[in-house]
Amino acid sequence: MNQHTRFNLPICLAVEEDAFFHSDEIIKRYIPEIIGQKTIVISEQFLIDLYKEKITDISSDFGNAEIFAMNDASFDEAVAIAKKVCIEDIKVIIGIGGGRVLDTAKYAAHVSKAVYICMPTSLSNDSLASPFSVLETEGKARKTIACKIPTAIIVDTNMITNAPIGQTLSGIGDTIAKHTALFDWKLSASKTSENVEDFAYALARMSYDSVYHCDEKNLKSRVFIRILSRALVMGGLAMEIAGSSRPCSGSEHLFAHAIEEYYPQIKISHGLAVAMGSIPACIFQGQTPEGLINFFHTYGLDFNPKTYGITEDMFADMWYKARSVRKGRITILSEISHDRAQLNNIYNRMVES
Repeated sequence: MNQHTRFNLPICLAVEEDAFFHSDEIIKRYIPEIIGQKTIVISEQFLIDLYKEKITDISSDFGNAEIFAMNDASFDEAVAIAKKVCIEDIKVIIGIGGGRVLDTAKYAAHVSKAVYICMPTSLSNDSLASPFSVLETEGKARKTIACKIPTAIIVDTNMITNAPIGQTLSGIGDTIAKHTALFDWKLSASKTSENVEDFAYALARMSYDSVYHCDEKNLKSRVFIRILSRALVMGGLAMEIAGSSRPCSGSEHLFAHAIEEYYPQIKISHGLAVAMGSIPACIFQGQTPEGLINFFHTYGLDFNPKTYGITEDMFADMWYKARSVRKGRITILSEISHDRAQLNNIYNRMVES
């Protein structure tokens, strides 16, 4: 019998045009009790400058909330913000930005027990609603730390339409990675006493299906933005219900972590790195990668390692390192021994596709 732990779900998910300009009305509809409580807005200086009008408007809607520019997406910064929140009796944290800001604000809210409202400026990954924050610890090292998911998520479709297209492609990559992650989760469960939580599995699969089978091919259309936002939130909820990142993170994520840790000079977003990793992961799992390759071509997602300065030797080394980048996580990489000829073959196939 699977013992269910209690999990949290967001009270509100609003995906609307110009949502940032009437965020207070949205919150009033769902959680009226927090209106009028002391609030702080967390963002980065360049975003505060770029979206001055919107952020100032949000601040005044929430009782002239202090606008705080964070320095970095680190554990120390998140804890420093939490300390400020506790000392100053702040009850609500609003995070406005990309994954770095949202992860920092989310962890600060978790530590300080403040209500957290998540307002993304881009849809680059599923950290939006996930019960984890990825934070810098020492130097370049980053750690995934469990925390509480947002109380409310407000997506302004105009903001996402105007975000760099690469960030939206990154969000697509993180969503499509669930294809290989779910395979790895089932594989791991078959080797251990771990259970595959059916509802979490179904949510992650729906998240993947909704984007993979989407009829709307225009990344800037409101329909597509709504589908992608919901898909990323579903991924976050799947992790919350499973109590781990397993529904959304498998061998393709280990590949991305190997790049982040061992090849910091490679400039590639997390979502594009996992999209690139999902093609070899598919092959290692004995699945055909043709569907993913065609899908990536349709949306213009570039998975060619050469584009990012990854050579054949680096590519092979990334996969060797991926095996040990997260101790104790069983994936297809635990089952196979890497054959350099096969890795070269996959690399060349990805370069030529």
